[in-house]
Amino acid sequence: MIPAAAGCPSEDRRGLNRIPGRPGELISRIAVYGRMIKFSHTVFALPFALSALVLAGREHGVTAAQIFWILVAMVGARSAAMGFNRIADVGFDARNPRTAGREIPSGRLSTRAAMVFVALSSAVFILAAAMLGRLPFLLSAPVLGVLFLYSYAKRFTWLAHACLGFVISLAPLATWIAVTGIFSWKILWLSLALMTYITGFDILYACQDVDFDRSQGLFSIPAHFGVRKALWAARMIHALAYASFLMVYVAFDMTGGFLLAAGLIGLMLVFEHWLTDPEDLSRVHIAFFHVNSVISVTLLAGVLADEMIRRIG
Repeated sequence: MIPAAAGCPSEDRRGLNRIPGRPGELISRIAVYGRMIKFSHTVFALPFALSALVLAGREHGVTAAQIFWILVAMVGARSAAMGFNRIADVGFDARNPRTAGREIPSGRLSTRAAMVFVALSSAVFILAAAMLGRLPFLLSAPVLGVLFLYSYAKRFTWLAHACLGFVISLAPLATWIAVTGIFSWKILWLSLALMTYITGFDILYACQDVDFDRSQGLFSIPAHFGVRKALWAARMIHALAYASFLMVYVAFDMTGGFLLAAGLIGLMLVFEHWLTDPEDLSRVHIAFFHVNSVISVTLLAGVLADEMIRRIG
């Protein structure tokens, strides 16, 4: 172990468990938690929630307070779910060369500290739900339960990818209910688009761990059916995602601004699958993060463009 410089507090060997004493140390600690939950991946689902917010506001109006608490709820729910997933999977992550460097198995963060983080994030989510209304508050605990349950799905079923897609697809529906206080079938198209979009690229991502999943008895479509069949499954699921984007256009009577965005999303989905070669999975990371983040942002841009066209017209 390299000794700490004079006057600089050394990091706890078990993880970041102490109260930070300096601003730089606090920032470093926050960064560790952010990496644990892959905070940058919020860009996948958040644009869908914001799109639902715009669509709900069009029909029912939306306040600044609602926008604030929806954002807080999104961050709280996702942080709690990802933190719980890291705790549940710590044993597998430690044995997998691709994930052994993650914060908990590498010792940069203790399991206890992660549990406290999950508890606090859950409390933030429940508080935000309560501020949004009685119905969101009553639904907050069941939603957390569903989010946590996903972490164990790959121990039992190769449909774990769809489980992940489902729990993330709750974001647009929850946002709609938080704003309007009622259910509408129309928003289900946006949730279905998010569910199939997430499910498809999670299958692509899981192709990297085929050998490890098989050795550990974990379930995934690539491990169960093989990489080539998994890639075809992802293509078909993403075709359904694209159809769902088009149904959003129909259900909400969108303008050409959204249709243009949907066309761009279709091209990016094709490009994503062109990048993924069953004989060479080295570009999966590009397809997973870079292309998918652009797809999400393009969706939101299309919804905002539609809103601007409506206001101008």
